[in-house]
Amino acid sequence: MGRLLFFLILFLLILGCSPQKMIIRSTGGILDNSLKALYEENDLQLAKQAIASDLKLLDGLIKGDPENRHLLLLASQGYASYALAFVDEEQNPERAKNFYRRGQNYGLRILNQKKSFRQALGRDLELFRQALRDFSRKDVPALFWTANAWGNWINLSKTEPQALAELPKVTAIMQRVVELDEGFFYGGAHLFLGTVLASRSRLLGGDPEKAQYHFQRAIKLSKGRFLLTKVFYAKYYAVQVQNRKLFENLLKQVLQTPDNILPEQRLANAVAKRKAAVLLQKIDDLFL
Repeated sequence: MGRLLFFLILFLLILGCSPQKMIIRSTGGILDNSLKALYEENDLQLAKQAIASDLKLLDGLIKGDPENRHLLLLASQGYASYALAFVDEEQNPERAKNFYRRGQNYGLRILNQKKSFRQALGRDLELFRQALRDFSRKDVPALFWTANAWGNWINLSKTEPQALAELPKVTAIMQRVVELDEGFFYGGAHLFLGTVLASRSRLLGGDPEKAQYHFQRAIKLSKGRFLLTKVFYAKYYAVQVQNRKLFENLLKQVLQTPDNILPEQRLANAVAKRKAAVLLQKIDDLFL
């Protein structure tokens, strides 16, 4: 698959602009199927190699059709997913930040196609919120994956005041996703908001009660099948409120869940199980 698309890209570079874009756009469906198959994969090593190859292919295709919303969305989701799944954020935070930043930038290239958003991006929060009202339900995927990548980049840039200053806008995007389609990607916007509210103390704007609501809402929307929600619930909320029993119960639930509970997200759930096992090994360091 990777070699076929590689040679296709070389061929496209030889063609003129119009047929090049036409063929690139017809390739989007092939990449869709390729990525769907990867997200169904539970062999982490195989998935890691394949996704990296697909991401570079996407980079090449986007160069030939730079405003293609579909390809930009695949790249935004792909880079954010790759960083979360396969880059050790503790051992190599700069590499993870680089991938999240790429996902953010690809997503912003979609959102910036709307003039009101583009003009409000560098303005105050109130104007930014007003611009978000111009997006509808069909824009939810681009809103979600842009904010997902952007928020994860901020999470790894906590020592940088300028990065932290961007968090209110990212939060506003996810709040708009909740308004438009709270169930998108297994309640992913609720998972994001819960993580933001649980990862900070009250003095810094955290709110454990609201965080718990968002985590529980995400679990309900996914019917408990998207396991990363429980991992983040344990990692951020349970640790913040020092609830060791909840921490253990959530992570053990993840490890005991059948691999096929959500076939279309076997990869994400395999990643969740790996992260759950690592967190359980650190339990004595996380709780007083």
